Amino acid sequence: MSSLNIKLPRVALVGRPNVGKSSLFNRLTRSRRAMVKNEPGVTRDLLIEPTDWWGKGFEVVDTGGLTDREDEISMLIKDRVSNYLENVDLIVLIVDGREGMTIEDQQVFRQVNELDKPFLVVVNKCDRSLEPETYLADFYQWGVDLLPASFENNFNVDEIVEWILEYSKEETEEKIEGFRLSLVGKPNAGKSSLANLLLGEKRMLVSTIAGTTVDSVEEPFEFEGKTYFLSDTAGLRKAGKRSSDLETLGTFKTRDAVDRSELVLLVVDAEVGLTAQDARIVESCLEKHKALVLVVNKMDLAKVSNKEYKAWFKTHLEREFHFFPTIPYVFVSAKTGYGINALFDKIEFVREKLGTRISTSKLNKFFTEVIKKAPSPVWGTENVKFYYLTQTKQKPPSFIAFANQPKGVTPAYRRFLTKQIQKEFGLEGIPIRIFVLPKGLKQKAPRKRSQEMEAPEEAYWDEEMLEDSVVYDLGEEFDTIELEGNP
Repeated sequence: MSSLNIKLPRVALVGRPNVGKSSLFNRLTRSRRAMVKNEPGVTRDLLIEPTDWWGKGFEVVDTGGLTDREDEISMLIKDRVSNYLENVDLIVLIVDGREGMTIEDQQVFRQVNELDKPFLVVVNKCDRSLEPETYLADFYQWGVDLLPASFENNFNVDEIVEWILEYSKEETEEKIEGFRLSLVGKPNAGKSSLANLLLGEKRMLVSTIAGTTVDSVEEPFEFEGKTYFLSDTAGLRKAGKRSSDLETLGTFKTRDAVDRSELVLLVVDAEVGLTAQDARIVESCLEKHKALVLVVNKMDLAKVSNKEYKAWFKTHLEREFHFFPTIPYVFVSAKTGYGINALFDKIEFVREKLGTRISTSKLNKFFTEVIKKAPSPVWGTENVKFYYLTQTKQKPPSFIAFANQPKGVTPAYRRFLTKQIQKEFGLEGIPIRIFVLPKGLKQKAPRKRSQEMEAPEEAYWDEEMLEDSVVYDLGEEFDTIELEGNP
């Protein structure tokens, strides 16, 4: 879908490491998307976020710190930021007023000054109780206007916004909506390489050093006329193996990206194979009711050592993922492009299944036959009796069964019903849910009787009512059920 939209001017925040770029990013976007830590090199990939001030919008780009260090990460950041600055409209150059001018500041200033773009020099970490010259003196030699500020104390952030709006130009463009994907997996599985291949540009840092990606970065792209939004995320390791606080912060960002996505692409290293940590990632996604596709990367290397790799992997999958043996999977190589068409075929297959709608009459005809196959559970001295089944508006597909004793429906019986629905309606590999509610609940929305509904009067459950209905406690497995459907 698309509609007319305002093309927002893009503002890049640049400077050497640890001058406060991410703090200003969070101030301008009124968010906590950028990680802030008193440690250089926290921001590595480019973060882009739209924001709105005083009725006008613009996009803020948080960049990695520019430094003259020659380690691999620093060189990659420098190359990435330098190339990307050609694509922005405005630049805010940030320096540290407490430390004064450094050689790295001078190098960044020369780089920015050579670009034919408006830029503002902001001297951060200024105490507003002292005279500005206390902090600005070193930087006057550049011969440009300077703005003292303290992002931590919100000092002069408004003035930065005023400058941005003064030099901003808005253009009309088409607003595009797409399917949201997130790449997750262990460090060094090839997530960023795959992201760069899909995006068609080097947005993500790719390095042999595990943990290169820290923030989760979302970016739109198109494939064969369809639009997607992709989030590359930090590699997920067990808590005991995280080498730094920075990696722990990245883990929280990954969880946020998964929450926002409609489909999770779990990238695994074909040479390493499936691991217990991959299984834990799958279980975590299933707990969040997120659909997954298993992306087996580095097939260019795996096929060299094992020509029967695909057959071996299938057996390996059934053993390691015994709790989810129907998970969709595809083989790719981010290095060569092998399997990318198959990947998108799988994505679109799952996407179609996520939108599955089953009529109430079909559900209840099926449900009547299914509950004959297995004895219903017993709650106390009373048999659980089912009355009616209907689908909610949620994705992945979710269903509500009405019964006389909802708490008597055990997790095992719910899993039985789930597998039967998956098998009957071709939803294998889709993490569907079944909620069990008591018969005769009060309605909060007007009834809209459907001609195909044949359930008893007291069993009606209008779809609109699900949006604001009271959550029913089903015990330990489903302590809280979100019944608000996705439009």
